[in-house]
Amino acid sequence: MSKKIALISLAVILCIVNLSIIKKEKHLNSDKFVYLALAPVDPRSLMQGDYMALRLELSDKVYNAILEKEAGRSVPEKTALNDGHVIVSLNDLNIGTFKTLYQDQSLSDNEILIHYRMHKKTIELATNAFFFQEGHGELYQDAYYGRFSVDKHGSLLLTGMYDKNLTKLGTGKKE
Repeated sequence: MSKKIALISLAVILCIVNLSIIKKEKHLNSDKFVYLALAPVDPRSLMQGDYMALRLELSDKVYNAILEKEAGRSVPEKTALNDGHVIVSLNDLNIGTFKTLYQDQSLSDNEILIHYRMHKKTIELATNAFFFQEGHGELYQDAYYGRFSVDKHGSLLLTGMYDKNLTKLGTGKKE
């Protein structure tokens, strides 16, 4: 009997993992994407290998907009977690810049919604790290933009790192 339970549990876990993978693959292959300016930090972690800790310039602008909106009230502290959306304007190259916090207003054709979470006085928009093969850090030194796939909920997935000329780093190809 315990073998049956173990096999059923394994099958359920594998189904959940595979559904998650399919969902992420669909998200990565969506036609909607945005380039967001980076504020990269430390390019190395002894425990995790080579990686670049990421911060997005957009995060700081969202945080400042929240501070302005919440003027006079205390900003959420350690245990608070707030979700919301920000409106990002896209230029002809799909480079996104902060426009305003979303408050049910309509969007123009060159605007998208991006989901954010506020946690411990930081704004989380996407991953905070970009991992690369050990010893290849120099390929990503000129990182200026991250290219993010955007789903219908405004969630971001990092798809690559790019320089100021939108040349994909690690490949040398301009997209």
